[in-house]
Amino acid sequence: MKQVVQNYKSGELALLDVPVPGCKPGGVLVRSAYSLISTGTELMKVSEAGMSMLGKARSRPDQVAKVMRSVATNGVPATYRKVMGKLDSYTPLGYSLCGVVEQVGDGIDDVAVGDLVACAGNEHALHAELNWVPKNLCTRVPDGLASRHAAFGTVGSIALQGVRQGESRLGEVALVIGLGLIGQLVVQLLAASGVRVVGADPDPARCELAERMGAVACGDPASAAVEAAVAELTGGLGVDQVYLAAGGGSNQPVELAAHLSRDRGRVVDIGKCRLDLPWNAYYEKELDVRFSRSYGPGRYDPEYELQGRDYPIGYVRWTERRNLACFLDLLARGRVDVEPLISHIAGFDDAVDTYRRLKDGELKALAVLFRYSGNAAEDRSPAGAPSVAVPAVRRDGTAPAPARAAGTPVRLAFVGAGNYATSMLLPHLTRRDGVELSTVVTTTALSAANAQRKFGFAGATTDLDAVLGDKSVDAVFVVTRHSSHADLTCKALLAGKAVFVEKPLALTEDELAKVLAAVEESGNDRIQVGFNRRFAPLLREAKRRFGTRTGPASLRYLVNAGRLDHGSWYLQQGSEGTRFAGEGGHFIDTASWLLDADPVSVYAVATSGNEDLQVVLRYPDGSTATISYVTTGAAGFPKETLDLVADGKVLQLDDFVRASVYGRKRWVSSRLPKARDKGQSAELASFVKAVRTGGPMPVPLESLAATTAATLAVRAGLAGGAPVTLAAAR
Repeated sequence: MKQVVQNYKSGELALLDVPVPGCKPGGVLVRSAYSLISTGTELMKVSEAGMSMLGKARSRPDQVAKVMRSVATNGVPATYRKVMGKLDSYTPLGYSLCGVVEQVGDGIDDVAVGDLVACAGNEHALHAELNWVPKNLCTRVPDGLASRHAAFGTVGSIALQGVRQGESRLGEVALVIGLGLIGQLVVQLLAASGVRVVGADPDPARCELAERMGAVACGDPASAAVEAAVAELTGGLGVDQVYLAAGGGSNQPVELAAHLSRDRGRVVDIGKCRLDLPWNAYYEKELDVRFSRSYGPGRYDPEYELQGRDYPIGYVRWTERRNLACFLDLLARGRVDVEPLISHIAGFDDAVDTYRRLKDGELKALAVLFRYSGNAAEDRSPAGAPSVAVPAVRRDGTAPAPARAAGTPVRLAFVGAGNYATSMLLPHLTRRDGVELSTVVTTTALSAANAQRKFGFAGATTDLDAVLGDKSVDAVFVVTRHSSHADLTCKALLAGKAVFVEKPLALTEDELAKVLAAVEESGNDRIQVGFNRRFAPLLREAKRRFGTRTGPASLRYLVNAGRLDHGSWYLQQGSEGTRFAGEGGHFIDTASWLLDADPVSVYAVATSGNEDLQVVLRYPDGSTATISYVTTGAAGFPKETLDLVADGKVLQLDDFVRASVYGRKRWVSSRLPKARDKGQSAELASFVKAVRTGGPMPVPLESLAATTAATLAVRAGLAGGAPVTLAAAR
């Protein structure tokens, strides 16, 4: 089997072939499904291994003291050989995983082969394909809990034990300093128990995430925002508890804890931070300083951990194992949500490269999971949990599109000539050289005749088949009501036409699958969906000036959609889908283009009556995009405003009229004329060029499919009340 190991002397990381552990009495043999990288504890160990011998000594004075005692007892030569031998050997990494029981040892009667279990321990829950885990360091996963979520069991127990040490009570106010993985979980646990939470962290993305997960307010500890929030919530008295979940060598967390605590408040140390207590500050308030020992009572007790001797519940209510089971129960009941904390999922075979990327700062992550292949638990997800499949785009038989002969116009047919086609598309095309408007198809003869007269179509008809059979037509524009988009797109693809279809591409998962099946059957992948905002010149210039992004981003998109006129066909949800299904793809596509990725999960909530929506998209690198789609705002407020925050920079867009980028230098665009350019002209130019030259379509088909699936996932999320995973169809 394979296991991640590190040589502490050289710092070398390796994915090593090692023997399968035996299944000893008092424990179970577990095949890993997911294991969690602790980006705090484990990366600290990885970084220490890369230090010089002097650096290692400075970072671990406790170990230096052991060496000096050994020198006094055994002499220098023997101690040197012992130390070098220990340093120059492989040590394991990992301490939190979920997997399936493969074998049960003697003395185990509450876990069976095939059970899904969560496991803990830095000697037992390792990054390895198989682990032997003693009884008190594993527990069954509740039915319906996803295996990747159960892999958080150990770090969740650490956070839970810290909260228990704080003895929080309903209605109290707590301060969490450090909003890394443990800090984020502490925030959620406190909020779930009725405590109002203020968070402190220098990373604005982590602050925003903590606020989404239940904190009342968060801010940079060096700013006045945290102190102001504490003063407002406590009437200036100070917080009841402070949880130190920060790391590093700064003494600022300890000093901030004293400053913002109330008289006789409690300070709980969970992380590994500097603890030079300012005596006067702690003495004058008589602060109660407490330490939280890892997963809970039983930790570091070999009789409990290795020999399976439990503590009587009447004397010790919450042990390591009971904490682990409690945290899994909170996950299963939705009281704690770890899905937004997952920044990256890597295949176990890529473990060494993943550690390298984390260490070098190339991969900015809060929580990283290793996924193990060939495991029955790998794809287990909550029973009935919503998910939306993203159909695979298959092009095995796709033929290259021919280029048009020089000087030959691109001949376009329109199916539909409604308001959007006649106001936003056709005016741009009639002014474009090298374009010939061939035929317009409508359901009524008069509307076809009006479009022909106004825009100069060569012909007008109500016969779609005649247009699809016309070999001189290069591309078909589908600009009809939403319910017909997928069917018409399939017909045009099968007829060998390039297709420009207005959003949405599909209203259901089945419709999306049929469109992509038509691509595979016809070998024709020449599709563009009318997601025009990524082509807007102002937004493209703002993205260019923002520059390359290295860390996760937070994007906020407010869409002040306004109310529809009575009688609008957009209100015919039974046949035409919801309003967001119709136009939400615009905003998801814009977010994905700005973040250079497709979303992996969607969470949606709505106000009463589903009039206003909040849609949270999560991306593979940990970035998030929040789309507020509201219909109840003021008509005079701009329709679309957008903020993108990452790497110490901010991009702002004000309704496609003005944009700005704040960084080392500030850039502000000149204000555009009242007529906003939302990119339709540039989008059409790109589409026509692709048809003329035979080059790639303006947007990859995979992205169009992912955006459509994410739009559909909003409905599934509203119905299920939980995050929806966007899973690749098999």
